[in-house]
Amino acid sequence: MEQFEIGDVAFGGGGLSFILGPCVVESYEHARMMSSAIKEICDRVGVRFVYKSSFDKANRSSIESFRGQGMEFGLEILARVKDEVGVPVITDIHEPWQAERAARVADMLQIPAFLCRQTDLLVAAAATGKAVNVKKGQFLAPWDARNIVDKLKDAGCGKILLTERGASFGYNNLVVDLRSFPIMRSFGVPVVFDVTHSLQLPGGLGKATDGQGQYIEDFARAGVACGVDAVFMEVHDDPSKAPSDGPNQLPLSRLEPLLAKLKAIHEITAN
Repeated sequence: MEQFEIGDVAFGGGGLSFILGPCVVESYEHARMMSSAIKEICDRVGVRFVYKSSFDKANRSSIESFRGQGMEFGLEILARVKDEVGVPVITDIHEPWQAERAARVADMLQIPAFLCRQTDLLVAAAATGKAVNVKKGQFLAPWDARNIVDKLKDAGCGKILLTERGASFGYNNLVVDLRSFPIMRSFGVPVVFDVTHSLQLPGGLGKATDGQGQYIEDFARAGVACGVDAVFMEVHDDPSKAPSDGPNQLPLSRLEPLLAKLKAIHEITAN
């Protein structure tokens, strides 16, 4: 199992780490508040996290959907959060040209699920020298994710995460195959469970994605019990007002008790 650190956050060393934050960068004030609140909670619980927020959400249900306020806007805010709050950050990239620019700020680059087979995008991300987290596509079998790892390694990437975020199960629904965790870990890279996106109902609202956020705690506990290396959850202070993916984001008020439970489960199952 490969092991690496992003700031003070370790992946693959037998511990349990977290990737947490709102879906999209909304404003400096919101990002500063959310990152500070999450850091305080993680410090109290005794866990480490990478702050996640996207400068652009290109895979939207409708042309009317909120995508973000642009790359320069989002990266500037993430840079301030990183410096002022003292947390590592991760953000999505969608096109190869974005990799180098995003890597000037982000400690880790994320490849969205729909783009996990885009070779040029993976190669560009690897070329930055940063850690790369790839979300396994909803259309991809877990054993086929080995090709993602091979592409990144061939391009020189030494810090790789694979993320499970559910597989398409008919229309407007996803299901998580728990076999994917040990299968993808067998490739020698740390595995992340994206709990909140696994609870999406893609296109379920017609022009927007619906979700089943009431099951977040159940899914998270199951994933940690299965031995994942990290848990990814989008967190928002008021999901009902979130401009993107609100129905499946975890309310900030529910974060601390959940993290404490996940830490306790990991301590039992890791031994």
